[in-house]
Amino acid sequence: MVAVTQTGGPDAPRLTVELGGGRIPSSVEATVIGALTRLLGLELDLTDFYSRIGADPILAPLAQRYRGLKPPRFPTLFECLLNAVACQQLSLAAGLSVLSRLSKAVAPAVGGPHPPPPDPRDVLEVPAAALRALGFSHRKARTILELARAAAGGELDLGRFEPLGDDEVVRALVRYPGIGRWSADYVLLRGLGRLHVFPQADIGALGGLRRFLADAGLTEDPVAALARWREDAGLLYFHLLLRGLEQRGALGGEAA
Repeated sequence: MVAVTQTGGPDAPRLTVELGGGRIPSSVEATVIGALTRLLGLELDLTDFYSRIGADPILAPLAQRYRGLKPPRFPTLFECLLNAVACQQLSLAAGLSVLSRLSKAVAPAVGGPHPPPPDPRDVLEVPAAALRALGFSHRKARTILELARAAAGGELDLGRFEPLGDDEVVRALVRYPGIGRWSADYVLLRGLGRLHVFPQADIGALGGLRRFLADAGLTEDPVAALARWREDAGLLYFHLLLRGLEQRGALGGEAA
């Protein structure tokens, strides 16, 4: 079990990492540091981003409100795709609820209220009927099993995808049943860290962008508006996600 706590503010942040369990070999420390670096975007330098948008009257206040945000990434493409499939055509809360049931059904007993994400080899042991009983549709159950089979066979290894261009990644992913452009864009952003990608088929994200623009006094189409922030569209996505969470009271602060 790994617990991470931030101490200090955005100008002088520091992370405290606690690792607990049974017999922990020394090599695990390097593995944990590598995983956290990826998960929490620790090596990402946002200096250029803040410089680019510093004089932008629309985006600068949003970035300043959440200054210090580091875009997170999933540790594996399978986990990223599993999250994407679970949330297809559902609210974020509903999708994560179904995914949590799957994790509890197949995860090893490690203690604590939050089971680890399922390993693809464990998912392959779950019949399609059992996946449907957990809340996945017939189509999603088929997609999850196909993705688990691909991941277990090494087809979804990060090293195979990271050198590819965006279009190549999309073409490679949409050949799997149940994976369309939204899921592929989700992987580009959340799995591969392509911070210029805003999943434009994400209705919820576009709605958040439309409301953000309206609050700034703009009535333009949100897809057209993305052109002005093309280089930082993915960072905008994450900032708007935080804005939406804050407005729903999920961050514990006052709504922006």
